[in-house]
Amino acid sequence: MPNWLDVVIRSILFMIILFLITKWLGKKQLSQLSFFEYVNGITIGSIGAEVVTGLEQKISLGIIAIITCAAIPFLAGLLSLKSKGFRGFIEGKGSIFIKDGKIMEDNLKKERYSTDELLELLRKKNVFQVSDVEFAVLEPTGDLSVLLKKENQPLTAKDLNMSVATVKEPQTVIMDGKILDEPLTTIGRSRRWLITELEKLGVTIDNVFLGQVNSYGELTVDLYDDKLKVPSPQERPLILATMKKCQADLESFALGTENKEAKELYRKNSEKLQKAIEKVSPILRN
Repeated sequence: MPNWLDVVIRSILFMIILFLITKWLGKKQLSQLSFFEYVNGITIGSIGAEVVTGLEQKISLGIIAIITCAAIPFLAGLLSLKSKGFRGFIEGKGSIFIKDGKIMEDNLKKERYSTDELLELLRKKNVFQVSDVEFAVLEPTGDLSVLLKKENQPLTAKDLNMSVATVKEPQTVIMDGKILDEPLTTIGRSRRWLITELEKLGVTIDNVFLGQVNSYGELTVDLYDDKLKVPSPQERPLILATMKKCQADLESFALGTENKEAKELYRKNSEKLQKAIEKVSPILRN
């Protein structure tokens, strides 16, 4: 067998082996590497490169070495789940860089981070002033987790005592001009419904690059032709506007009649409708 063909076969074989090993170890190995896993990855890569290009090396020995090195972090991961002390030793612990709004200079020196590097990490979190930070910790993965002071945190609906509607993930029902039946079934819709919604928007399925249905059952589309603009769904705002008009009409009727019974009836129904409007407004607003 020619040397070049041997290298090609070895490369394909070890790519498959490394892919299977990575799948076996799990997604955590891809998202965050500890010091131990980082060193182990370098070792596995070196073994693979040596066996692929070193034609005098036996493939079987290389496979055994890679599997052995891959088994070590797998076993270490199992032990880490059972022992916090072992987990801290293998994966490392977080280092507090800012506490109670004060920079921990000793921890910066211990991790060999300069002030400029700390400021760079903060800027990546969209924080440009250290005094805005209440707490910051350098995670074992090298990421900086930041907690802003309460007065610098963005307002939420909970802070304002506002009720908001629950939002579920959108379902993609059209992709590359083709209808996806499974997402449609998931939301309890049919192709006929989809075609009807497209007709309301004035577009055909062939013109749609991407179509999604939100948690309110509204269809939004992105067209191949970027110059064409598709109006956003208006059903919910129209329903809200109609409810407000009805409530205003009831108030008007109550003021315009001299009949006490009718006036009281209009007033009570106006109040009921107003309460209903307050409850559904977070859902019906765009």
